[in-house]
This record gives sequence, structure tokens and C-alpha cells, in this order.
Amino acid sequence: MKRKSGPANLVEIEDLHFAYGANRVLRGIDLVIPKGKVVGILGVSGAGKSTILKLIGGQLRPQRGRVRFAGDVVHELDQTGLYALRRDIGMMFQAGGLFGDLSVYENVAFPMRELTDLPEDIIHDLVLMKLHAVGLRGAHRLMPAELSGGMARRVALARAIALDPALTMYDEPFAGLDPISLNVIAQLIRRLTAALDATAIVVTYDVSETLKMVDYAYFIHDGVVVQAGTPEELAHSANRSVDQFIHAKPDGPVAFHYPGAPYRDDLGVGE
Repeated sequence: MKRKSGPANLVEIEDLHFAYGANRVLRGIDLVIPKGKVVGILGVSGAGKSTILKLIGGQLRPQRGRVRFAGDVVHELDQTGLYALRRDIGMMFQAGGLFGDLSVYENVAFPMRELTDLPEDIIHDLVLMKLHAVGLRGAHRLMPAELSGGMARRVALARAIALDPALTMYDEPFAGLDPISLNVIAQLIRRLTAALDATAIVVTYDVSETLKMVDYAYFIHDGVVVQAGTPEELAHSANRSVDQFIHAKPDGPVAFHYPGAPYRDDLGVGE
């Protein structure tokens, strides 16, 4: 079933600023997430990628700028408005974030029970449907501790799409996965987004797999978007920080060492 028509962009971010204390993470981010697309947000660890997801979901409030979801300014919504917004957003957390004391079935059923009034027989069928979509219907009685890393991510993916959200956000979905599991998760994200007529944001530092699956991508460095474009455009970027990141070059604007005093000074060695 096609979703109702509306603004072409599901998410619009304008001049977004955010800091954790004195640490200015975002310094004027501008980006849009078109409906029906898979969009990647790339950058080194600590670039503010996960922070952007929290600002979209309303867990954080910007110091300056706006985040719009389906036309609404997120940080201007009251508690009721935020609850309704989050009902239309699915989230796959870093490392999966499954409830360790709940079975696979109960993990996927959790958002259905919390956010809907559906009867248990309907929830039962929906849970098995979502697990079947990620190839794990037969594992519904298992506990998270009995799952491999790739299986746990697939359960987390089934839970993220449990309510057929308009937007699903994936926070480092490939971290720690073997190549086979990584490829399976990437294909599932792409296939399920299309099947649900939905929109996806993939936040990651995994370049090769992300550029295979996204329609468009943003690269963040030093708190701003330094490059935006198709995977082909990013792969051939003339920007030095993008080029270093995409091609995993050891030398470039992204330094290996955290800023500090000269090494010899810390060792107490004179000139």
C-alpha cells in the first residue's frame, strides 16, 4: 500500500548546531532525506552521526537550527506530538540493543504491545511475518544470548520495522559483523525499505557496503557537511577528507593522533 502524499522530503535539517558542553559536535548541518530513499550519513567516529539521529527523534534539542519531520519542527512538539512522531520512526540501535531477558518473539512484539491496541492473535501473526522477512521465523523462541551477531542484528531489524514506520534509522548496523552477515543486513535494509514504501537513514563508517546500497549520501567532517551526492560522486570526490575516508588513506585531514603536547615533552626528554 502506498503512503499518503505530502512533502517530497520526509526529513529536513537546516543550520543545525549542537554541542556536548564545550565540545561543538555539529556546526551548521544542512541536509534533506527524500521520501522513499535510502540515505547514508558517513563520517569518522565522533563526527556527530548518531547525534543527528537523536535530534531527529527528539531525544536531543538543538542549540540552533531546525529539524523537520513530515513538516513538523521536532523540538517544537509537545510530549503528545513527540509520541506520535516516534510512532512513525523505527530505530535499529548500535549493537542491536535487544532486551536480553526477552525471547526473539517478545523483542519484536514489544513495540506492538507498547504502541498499539492490537489483540494478541494479530500481534502473533505480525511478529512471525516480520521474522520471516529477515529469515528468522524459526528462531522466534530463542533468547538473544543464543543468537550469533548477524542473527541478533536481523532480529533488531525486524523489531525496527515492526510497525511499518515511515522512517527507519540504522545506527552503525554493520559494526562487528562478518562479511556474509554484513552483506545480508545491507540487502535486507534495501529490500525492506522498498517493500514497505518507506525511507531509511543509514549512519555508518563502513564505506564499501554503504555506497553499494544507498541512493544518496552525506559526508560529515568537523561538524558540517563537506560533501553530498550519489555514491559515484562521493567515490570520486576531490575533497581531501572525503577522499581519505572513502579510500582509507592513512594520511590526510583526519589525524590519527588526538591533539596533545609533543611526545618528547610528555616523556620528559629534552631537545
